[in-house]
Amino acid sequence: MSKSKFHPTKHRSENTFLRIPFVSDTVAKHYDSHCMIDSRFRRAARLLQILWMRDQSIPNAAVEERGAHLGSYLRADAAEDGLNFISPQVHLLALRELLLREEDAAIDEDRLITNTLSSMPLVFNAFGPLALDTKLATSVFCQLLPDFVHSVERIAFEHSPGRRDERFLSDRSAFDAAVHVVTPEGETGIVYVEVKYSEDMAGPCARWRDRYDEALQEVGLYENPASGILRSPPLEQLMRLHMTAQLAVSHRITPRAMFIAIGPRLNRRAQAAFRVYENELLPLNDSDPTRVRFQHFTLESFIDAIDVAGDQETADKLWTRYCDFRRVYDAALAVIAPKMDASSNSTSSSEGTPAETGKRRSSPRGARSTRRTSAAQTSEPLEATHG
Repeated sequence: MSKSKFHPTKHRSENTFLRIPFVSDTVAKHYDSHCMIDSRFRRAARLLQILWMRDQSIPNAAVEERGAHLGSYLRADAAEDGLNFISPQVHLLALRELLLREEDAAIDEDRLITNTLSSMPLVFNAFGPLALDTKLATSVFCQLLPDFVHSVERIAFEHSPGRRDERFLSDRSAFDAAVHVVTPEGETGIVYVEVKYSEDMAGPCARWRDRYDEALQEVGLYENPASGILRSPPLEQLMRLHMTAQLAVSHRITPRAMFIAIGPRLNRRAQAAFRVYENELLPLNDSDPTRVRFQHFTLESFIDAIDVAGDQETADKLWTRYCDFRRVYDAALAVIAPKMDASSNSTSSSEGTPAETGKRRSSPRGARSTRRTSAAQTSEPLEATHG
């Protein structure tokens, strides 16, 4: 299979905002989505999940089920029916993975099947269709990582190459997914994946171990292994996972590896953490194929790659559920300005938001650019301030 090239489609940038819509307490309470500790992004994402649930006629959990009412949780019977997943096939895959999970794997069943806002079901919804169709997975990863992926062989979930192993970090650090691939050179390799959705990157951090200090020197990844930034809540998990990936190569678990992170474009805390972490790394040495590179992508770019690969139905479902924040804008405006003419809601904002609402606009297949996207292009330069 020849290398695929990838460039995000134009309609994505046209159908998104420059910042996440602000959801006030009044709006959040109106939609049963009020949580005092939510960040701005998380509050908007919670409301988006509630709107999605209403579209699907999915009942939410009552107070007696959870002790508090947040409309983003599924009612018990709906959760058991697998309605937190984008298809029955992905639901069955998640159940199979629960049964065959690795020893000591940190899978929270309640979050997985009940909490629509959690990144755990997002991992299965985004990577499940690829795990079930390696031809689709190959097309997606050849677009995203053309220099590293020739074909995808299989995908594992909640995976660690050495959980609690002294050769690694002696802890439970694990990846959301591990994509087993064949490289263009014919070697086997693994793309280790971390997915963020509504996380504010504020911790808590893992208990610091002496082994972490040793590994920081051992892996040879960082400009300054003693940097306090690496130990800070936004970066500490990324550091542990990247070191785990590098140690997997050092201990010959796999001859080649990459570590990638994926998060929504408008989750500025996550995007800022990815960029700051990248700046802590030593410059790449092309003569060292054992070096585990780090690359970050927006969730929107990942969904685009699925669309370009030919599965528009899955891309539409993922976009509608996780990325269509125009709906949050419209829903909030309907509460704070209910007497305005409906046509006012479709007026483009000063930041160039689209007039069309409620759905994605699909580009013609042949209209997509074939220019390769670099790491900097796949995660836009976002300011590091909270938002």
